[in-house]
Amino acid sequence: MRKNIVAYLTLVIGLLIFSGCSHDSIEPTTKIDDKEIDNSDIQKVDQQATSQSTLKVHYIDVGQADATLLQLVDQNETMNLLIDTGDWNATDVVTYLYSKNIKDIDIVTVTHPHADHIGQLEKIIEGFSVTEVWMNGETATSQVFANSLEAIEKRSIDYYEPEVGDVFDIGPLEITILHPDSLTGNTNNNSLAMRLQYGEISFLFTGDAEQLAENAILASGANIQANILHLGHHGSNTSSTSDFLQAVNPEIAIYSAGVDNSYGHPDVEVVDRISERDVPLYGTDTHGTIIVETDGKTYTVMTQKQGTLSQQSVGKSCLDINTANAEELQEITHIGPAFAKALIELRPYRTVDELTNIKGVGPGRLHDIKSQGLACVGG
Repeated sequence: MRKNIVAYLTLVIGLLIFSGCSHDSIEPTTKIDDKEIDNSDIQKVDQQATSQSTLKVHYIDVGQADATLLQLVDQNETMNLLIDTGDWNATDVVTYLYSKNIKDIDIVTVTHPHADHIGQLEKIIEGFSVTEVWMNGETATSQVFANSLEAIEKRSIDYYEPEVGDVFDIGPLEITILHPDSLTGNTNNNSLAMRLQYGEISFLFTGDAEQLAENAILASGANIQANILHLGHHGSNTSSTSDFLQAVNPEIAIYSAGVDNSYGHPDVEVVDRISERDVPLYGTDTHGTIIVETDGKTYTVMTQKQGTLSQQSVGKSCLDINTANAEELQEITHIGPAFAKALIELRPYRTVDELTNIKGVGPGRLHDIKSQGLACVGG
């Protein structure tokens, strides 16, 4: 299914060709200027950015899901890239893109096919001119995934599966693929991970990669240092290990999570790890949409609303019936191998109550499942 990448992208395999571009020598010239902005201010900044050579990274507030818009202006040409597409049962990503007067999207990257990351891909393809879609090559049985592939085929959109070591030059922006080297049985750990370098400023995205994937990235020896780290898995304690944070050595960290989400994201352990490193932490649940704007030498962090991270995120996380794998689902009462298989085939679910769509799960079993308090929807 792989097709050729569009002409303006130059793919360079390996780091040899870029041996003259050191990624280890970022000078400590970065200046962080935090300021609060409201929606009207965000729009003003957008208008200014179109006349300057800048990169703006929008960590969009999409609740318990993920979506990041990158707007790159180079030689009076604006390129739009999107990393993940929000939740399947919402339209907030589409609405946000429309609010920025975006019509064309050069690349949409879906880190993995969970419904809170691939969710609005079909709507985006239908509503905008999308040039190319990147995915990790993993398939899913959900209708959301099937509809997304159908939309790609219907619109004859270029499709590409980046591989570890691929380096893409998009104007002055360099994207290096870090993970996965191969697909496993764990969708979160199959997430595409990438490092973006724009001048002296770098960004790291890992999707929902957990400790297993983080360890693999560390073992690869790749340069993962980044000024701005997008925390893996919405700030879950399954990700952002101390070793990984040590290697990334971020100046700021950002996570995407919903207000009062049932997972307790961001987990207090992760918040503490970030705090111990004296790294400012921003979250979409607290700060709304977060925008990092850079000229390649310094960067500015702007938040939609002022907020202070709380420490309420404690307690055992629940199991998202839209994303948990078959083994994890069997932790839910009454869910054995057969029910887990049927549950996955009927995804996605809007509520836990929709588990009664599974043949054999009636009101009695649903009551027991809800009483256990482990099954949930979202994130």
